[in-house]
Parts: sequence; C-alpha cells; structure tokens
Amino acid sequence: MVTLYHNPRCSKSRDALALLRDNGVEPEVILYLETPPTAKSLKALLAKLGINARDLLRKSEDAYTELNLGDGKLSEAALIKAMVENPKLIERPIVINGDKAVIGRPPENVLTIL
Repeated sequence: MVTLYHNPRCSKSRDALALLRDNGVEPEVILYLETPPTAKSLKALLAKLGINARDLLRKSEDAYTELNLGDGKLSEAALIKAMVENPKLIERPIVINGDKAVIGRPPENVLTIL
C-alpha cells in the first residue's frame, strides 16, 4: 500500500499524485492539513525518511519564523510538536511505500520507492 501525504493546493503534491497514478499506483491519500499526523506517526515517518525533524520543516512558512523554529537549541520533540500543531510546516508531498518514504521534491523522487 502506497500512502501520499497530500496538499491539493500544492503543485508539487498534485504532480506527485499524477506521477503515481500514471505509473498505475492509486495511493491512499492523506490530506494532512485536515488530518494532521500525531507525534508518534510523525516520528515513524521521520524514521522511514531517514531524516530528523528539522529537515522536514518548511522554513518558508510564517509559522516557522513566528515560532522561532530556526533556534538550533530546540529539541527534536519540540520541532515535532510544532509540526503536529501546525501541519503547514511539514514538507510535502511525502510518499510512503512499506518501510520506505520519500519527499516528492522534485515529484519524480516518488518513483524511487515504487
């Protein structure tokens, strides 16, 4: 089962969904802005991506600056909490296939885990 953390307003996310479908994959689509991940599921997602929470943050979002998330002293738990409470901070799109995940930037990255 392939899962897509999707924001339909994001062109990269729409492109990733189209690429999946063009390759015969109909993913489970999670509209993460409407149904944000829990801290536990976000930790599991980070493990599958092989990155830390800071690498998953969208630094261009207003909330990034407002919450002072650029502070290098913030813990992994604090960054995860910020993303759970402000899902717009989560980089997108993210595709999960089994125990692997990838950020679809560029969208063609999603093909690497099919």
